[in-house]
Amino acid sequence: MNRNILKVVLFSTLFFVGCQREKEREIKTIDINLAEPNSAAETVNSNPDSLKKLKIAISAMTSPKETFTYYKDLIKYISEKIGIRIEFTQRKTYHEVNLLLENGQVDFAFICSGAYVEPTVRNKVDLLAVPVINGEPLYQAYIITQKGAGITKIEDLKGKSFAFTDPLSHTGYSYVLKRLNDLGETANHFFSKSIFTYAHDNSIQLVEKGTIDGATIDGLIYEYLYKVNPERIKNIRIIEKSEYFGIPPIVIQRNFDPNLKEKIRKVFFDMHNDPIGKKILNKLSIEKYILGDKKDYLTVRKYKDLIQR
Repeated sequence: MNRNILKVVLFSTLFFVGCQREKEREIKTIDINLAEPNSAAETVNSNPDSLKKLKIAISAMTSPKETFTYYKDLIKYISEKIGIRIEFTQRKTYHEVNLLLENGQVDFAFICSGAYVEPTVRNKVDLLAVPVINGEPLYQAYIITQKGAGITKIEDLKGKSFAFTDPLSHTGYSYVLKRLNDLGETANHFFSKSIFTYAHDNSIQLVEKGTIDGATIDGLIYEYLYKVNPERIKNIRIIEKSEYFGIPPIVIQRNFDPNLKEKIRKVFFDMHNDPIGKKILNKLSIEKYILGDKKDYLTVRKYKDLIQR
């Protein structure tokens, strides 16, 4: 009995501490990453004499601080190539970034595939470019748990705690809902508790520490950490990989100036042929950018339509 009580107390403590740390990181990133306290954006100003300014948003598929760290060199590179200042904006949720696109408050954005197939967004934006990783503009969902937990398949997670990334995430939400639907289950009935972490690396951290029993994540984030910081996934076990889906794209407002749109697109497409651009891509584990195909996102739409019925 005492051991059981101790386990409950320990789990509650770890969960609280984990959530507090994530909360601290979310708050801290607003002040650390951004040029002005309490501002919602940072301007990459490589051309201070330019009268133009473009606004870009990046969905925090990793925690906000790390997202900015990963992409600041890329944004600066694009700004210098086109000779226009770029104002960088982040939001906590994918829905908030979608709202920026819907309301015309940003010109282009890095978003997840699940957010892209939302009708309110896909009818207002065009694909600007998509990254190619491991030879394809595709990616997978990974279902993960902690090594030694005795969990080897999704069925073993019944009655366990689980972390989703974001309600609009495909690899971090829709995929597992579809898997549970195939099993005749729902998340509320299947898991003892579930939470949203709002970043794939946050989900990985909670599972790695044993605070949460399992999670569904973007496989690209896992593979990136495996390459650059394997200590962060040393206790992680992948119990399932999904089929391949269209990779998170860069989208641009459909009514954006066509000449400037093509100029920006060409910069993305030519990066891998430029030594500086290539170095930036290598840091992001991206081989190159290509135009992308809407057909790659049909399965994502199919999954989302199914779980929304």
